[in-house]
Amino acid sequence: MKNHAEALIFHKTICAGASQIVLVADANLIFASPRRDKRSGMEKNTMMTEQSMKTFLETLSSSAPVPGGGGASAYAAALGMALGSMVANLTTGKKKYAQYQQELEEVIEKAKTLTDTLASYMDKDAEAFEPLSKAYGLPKNTPEEQAARDEVLERCLVAASETPLELMGQILEAMKLLDRLSVIGSNLAISDVGVGIQMAKAALNGASLNVFINTKLMKNMVVAEDMNMRADQMLIKGNELADSVFEAVMDKIR
Repeated sequence: MKNHAEALIFHKTICAGASQIVLVADANLIFASPRRDKRSGMEKNTMMTEQSMKTFLETLSSSAPVPGGGGASAYAAALGMALGSMVANLTTGKKKYAQYQQELEEVIEKAKTLTDTLASYMDKDAEAFEPLSKAYGLPKNTPEEQAARDEVLERCLVAASETPLELMGQILEAMKLLDRLSVIGSNLAISDVGVGIQMAKAALNGASLNVFINTKLMKNMVVAEDMNMRADQMLIKGNELADSVFEAVMDKIR
């Protein structure tokens, strides 16, 4: 690279041919343009949410950079909220819970939206991490190359931290719905609220790890400390809520 303004462009195919990542150093752009490819004679959409579970797990267990812990956390969160949706759907229309009918209908709608949103972070996490994984391979043979690499890395670290922070916020919203379902949900399915909150708790804690591993490498400590503080606050709030819901469920089934 001759100077700091020189564009650094990388192309990387992830998962089953997922996205073409373009990293432009001086333009401050990191974006992904989805592609489609053919495998076994069939054209497949490469969004993770549209992959079979078998394909996702195989890719997760491979040496591919994505999906990783972030995608797995998003998946776990979506599963937890989906369980909440199931409980709400099993409860709605029942005479015993007629007093909650309007609220249940609202919860069903919110839970469906949240499940889709949480699942979307499986791809958002990959899109945020892929440029970072490529940035580590930037040349650093000269002072100019090192400076450009450091700048790109810093931007990529921030982007890769923002995504799991956003995910944590969405998980907290899912936890609030699960908390309410522990009260208004059918007692016959209340154990699924407990499973759902445990999935959400694991997802929240998992997403936080993807924040901390990146903020630790940042040179801008103001930004890093702000992100750490936001993550810590959500961890405290989320874990306290999750434990409270789990205990409430246990009290009802034991």
